[in-house]
Amino acid sequence: MGPNEMAITLRSYCFLDSLQPQLAAHICTTCRGFYPVPYVASLFVEIAPGMGIHRLMDAALKRTRVNPATLVVERAYGMMEVHHEDKGEVLSAGQAILDLMGAKVEDRIKPRVISNTVIRAIEPMHAMIIDKIRFGSLIEPGESLLVMETEPAAYVALAANEAEKAAKIKLVDVTPFGAFGRLYLSGDEANIDEAAKAATAVLESITGISNQGGKEK
Repeated sequence: MGPNEMAITLRSYCFLDSLQPQLAAHICTTCRGFYPVPYVASLFVEIAPGMGIHRLMDAALKRTRVNPATLVVERAYGMMEVHHEDKGEVLSAGQAILDLMGAKVEDRIKPRVISNTVIRAIEPMHAMIIDKIRFGSLIEPGESLLVMETEPAAYVALAANEAEKAAKIKLVDVTPFGAFGRLYLSGDEANIDEAAKAATAVLESITGISNQGGKEK
């Protein structure tokens, strides 16, 4: 580390063993890098300060054959996604990142669900407003809508992936970077309830450091 470089703090370390089709398609719609296809392994990493993400991307690409889809530097944080059909390559990329930081997976921040709301039988005008701003599927009037918000942001990608595995839903939008991650899923009431359970359960299973600074198991 150079004399003018700050230490990098690991916020999110999020390994997806099998990228689900709708989430893969959403990444393709919004990313500026190399498009993933369904069922590849994927890794989302979020750090602070934001510009440090370039060093981590460099380490991952120099040591492995992963493909980068997303590299975001916003106001406070940096986020990257890499993927490959070989899970070992993705895990090796993650290890290269951790080695550069001098960190372990357990040093990540444990996710918090900031909001988790189901809107049942959404009104037509409400559906129209969401449809104007989404990058994924259209929500139709009368469907149920799951709105979830996480901190740190990148964990919302894991929530979306597990929800898609668990239930027949439509991915309306997902934002895995910034101060908070945001997820919109739509479908019939029973499937949205099942998706909400799966998304919440996987976030609760993640270990790490709490926002209050103590380790949690």
